[in-house]
Amino acid sequence: MAAALRDRVGYGPGAYHLNEQDLRMGSNRQRLLWIAATWTVLASASATAAPLKLATLVPDGSVWDRALKEMGAEFVTATDGRVSFRVYPGGVAGDETDIVRKLRIGQLHAAAVTVAGLAEIDEGFSVFATPLLFESYDELLHVLDRLEPELRRRLDAGGFELLHWGHGGWVHVFSKRPVRTLNDLKAMKLFAWAGDDSRVQLFRESGFHPVALASTDVLTGLQTELIEAYPTPPLAALSLQWFRQTPYMSEIGLAPLIGAVIVSKGSWGRIDETDRRKVREIAARYEDRLAGEIPGQDAKAIEEMRQRGLEVVAVEDPAAWQEAADEFAATSRGDLVPADMLDAVLREIETFRKSGGGASH
Repeated sequence: MAAALRDRVGYGPGAYHLNEQDLRMGSNRQRLLWIAATWTVLASASATAAPLKLATLVPDGSVWDRALKEMGAEFVTATDGRVSFRVYPGGVAGDETDIVRKLRIGQLHAAAVTVAGLAEIDEGFSVFATPLLFESYDELLHVLDRLEPELRRRLDAGGFELLHWGHGGWVHVFSKRPVRTLNDLKAMKLFAWAGDDSRVQLFRESGFHPVALASTDVLTGLQTELIEAYPTPPLAALSLQWFRQTPYMSEIGLAPLIGAVIVSKGSWGRIDETDRRKVREIAARYEDRLAGEIPGQDAKAIEEMRQRGLEVVAVEDPAAWQEAADEFAATSRGDLVPADMLDAVLREIETFRKSGGGASH
């Protein structure tokens, strides 16, 4: 018995043979353990994928920022942590031109951008910046619904997936002095998006005095009187506190500010199809939520700013404003705005109005 024990632990004549077998068994066990550990790590990495970096200009803590973060939290719950956002609000990643560039080189994975950023991807989106084109939110929603396949196609061609449309409110002119006529506005230094050189030139040829700036520089521009007026929705003017530098708001609404939450195709392609369906369903709910909430939020913002000294100024001769806007649209066609997109939008607007759609936003 003692001899057998010595052989088993490596001291007797049979020790070499028995230990070699033990080593082989040990080696196999190590391989199995290594493989199991590797799969555990991979499964863990898949279950807790790195968050998608999403950049936006919307102010931290604003209604849009809260919606993005709440939507991202729902993504985490619905996908067991496989899809999540890390939101970078307030322009910390730069202006929308910078954001789109960073999306294209992979520094960012997603963004919530306005029509300015969408136009960086495809110029067809510039049609939504045409002044006095739309008369109501219902009209805008009709156009978005009817043209969504084409708009998705354009984003896809640019390398992006649309999660949902966003709504910023109705754009008005805020200014340091009252703006009642077009000549009043033409006499002021007017903010224009930096990088949109063709639009800046067209405004200049129309008698305006545009000053091209990054949107992140608007407040500094106002404080230094580099600019004296800017177009933005009331809720944005309140959230960003720009209205404190511009105590006048023109009553006439120029255009609804649309936007979108988009994801780069490379990042979207790494999400499992089952998770994509869940993400789309959640995003659709948040699109409906913003479309329902923003108009009322705009009205509340105006009232709050009025209580803090804002004066809402009625414009003189609205027909002259509409005539100038129509002329701007005609001049833009085929240059700033692709003719097929402008024509398609105008057709859908006509269809909506003939059906008896309302004319109030």
